[in-house]
Amino acid sequence: MLNQLKLWAKKLKKQLFILYLAYKDERVSWYTKLFTACVVAYAFSPIDLIPDFIPVLGYIDDIIIVPLGIMIALKMLPKNVIEDCTLKAEELIHNEKPKNWVAGSIIIIVWLLIFMWSCFIVFKFLN
Repeated sequence: MLNQLKLWAKKLKKQLFILYLAYKDERVSWYTKLFTACVVAYAFSPIDLIPDFIPVLGYIDDIIIVPLGIMIALKMLPKNVIEDCTLKAEELIHNEKPKNWVAGSIIIIVWLLIFMWSCFIVFKFLN
């Protein structure tokens, strides 16, 4: 079972790199690029929307949301783009992992806004 999970994780990683390369491809429609860019940005983001330390919910994005986004994005892409990007992805996997600090920053801002709103509610309640 552990070997199957490792193979599944490697497959997901490769698919993410395929999507990363595909959203830069000119043969892909703008709405597919937008969706694919969102999936890749979220997956490569150093920060999760739902932090992993929250019991059960913290792993929903890792186990369900990201793979579902990858699956939908791959279905939206033309086959020839997937084939070309698969070859490039294998090379990229061996070199480096792209980081999306913009998406990470947006998620941090969202959490800060939630925190500030919560503090405001508590402060208003106490006064």
